[in-house]
Amino acid sequence: MQLSYTQQLGQRQSLVMTAQLQQAICLLQLSNTDLQSYIESEAEENPFVEVARPTSDRLREPALSKRSASDYDDVTARAADHAPSLYGHVAAQFDLMFDTPRDRVVAECFLEAIEPSGWLGESLEDIAFRAAITMEEAEEMLARVQQVDPAGLFARSLAECLTLQAADKNMLTPIMSGILSNLPKLAAADLNGLSRACGCSMEELRNELKEVRRLNPKPGADFIYGDIAQREPDLIVSKGEEGWLVDLNRSTLPAVVVDEAKAETVTRDKTATEFVGERLSLARWLRRAVEHRNQTILLVGAEIVRRQAAFLEHGPAHIVPMTLKDVAEAVGVHESTVSRVTTGMLIVTPQGTFGLKTFFSTALSTDGDEASSSAAIRHRVQQLVKDEDPSKPLSDDAIAKIITEEGTHLARRTVAKYREMLKIPSSFQRKRRAKLAN
Repeated sequence: MQLSYTQQLGQRQSLVMTAQLQQAICLLQLSNTDLQSYIESEAEENPFVEVARPTSDRLREPALSKRSASDYDDVTARAADHAPSLYGHVAAQFDLMFDTPRDRVVAECFLEAIEPSGWLGESLEDIAFRAAITMEEAEEMLARVQQVDPAGLFARSLAECLTLQAADKNMLTPIMSGILSNLPKLAAADLNGLSRACGCSMEELRNELKEVRRLNPKPGADFIYGDIAQREPDLIVSKGEEGWLVDLNRSTLPAVVVDEAKAETVTRDKTATEFVGERLSLARWLRRAVEHRNQTILLVGAEIVRRQAAFLEHGPAHIVPMTLKDVAEAVGVHESTVSRVTTGMLIVTPQGTFGLKTFFSTALSTDGDEASSSAAIRHRVQQLVKDEDPSKPLSDDAIAKIITEEGTHLARRTVAKYREMLKIPSSFQRKRRAKLAN
């Protein structure tokens, strides 16, 4: 075999992920509260960076339109009147648990996926992809977020939810572990089979089953979900004379101030010129990066509001189909930018406070001119189950038929998929539960 070497000239494009680019990307994902912590951290390292903390006077600074401070006060007052939410309860714990902005952002991705029951509503693979982390890192973060109170939050199954609670209460005996590993036998009331699987007597089994009944299969159900968050929103929506208006919530929005006077004084010392130049450059870059972050969030938020005007008027059943690509093309940024901006961001609307990710959903075919979003259909499924006669629960076929007759073509298997996403039991299980309750 003969080896030879040749030289070729060519061009290729590549993106170099510099430290500053990584910081800029990180800033897009930070809520206003996290942004303030980030800037304060930078100020500790850079003598030319100062944090301009938000004050009530700054509420008068318009973002997209001019309005009085009372307009803002009316919207944020509505948020303050509500009880604590599941989101706010967990977010407050995350603020104490995670020291670095990166960990806080990743944890927020898990919080975005939490369901009203307190369970995770997305697969770990999807969360890892959205958070741009490996599966190993996702597993590690899952173990950390599952440490929040009450125990059982962020579980991926009933068995995991109950196991987390049993461990928290020091109840995870070998028999208890056996029961939680064989929940289908318990659901089928196969106590003999369950006793054999746990390797215990019937009396021992019954004693442990009393303890199982003390556990909560839906630890998030005691909180308000989705409607309001304890954390202040990042964007505010209100209705003006010419339509819906979007503003940054400037009551929580910090700004970067560069101390140019200090820099000028220090530069007189020739020995400090290089250090001063570097730090001053970084301070100016951070100011520009924060301003760019604010503008990008505002543009994305405004486009979402423009597309979801029907929701603002009439509620969740009127969310229209919208994808990351739709918003990215309208705003003129990459899809990944929209994904980062909407992760963990809260927007207060006349319908309540929601995560920006709430408004993204795919389209389903209808008999009308406009398609319905999957989010709106999930809301309709939830509403039908809520309003059903408990003694005669609606089957998946019946729900599919009702929604199809309303104009949106829906298959039974799609109803089943949405029902599982919403953690709604089957009609058989709902009927059995109603009988037990009586």
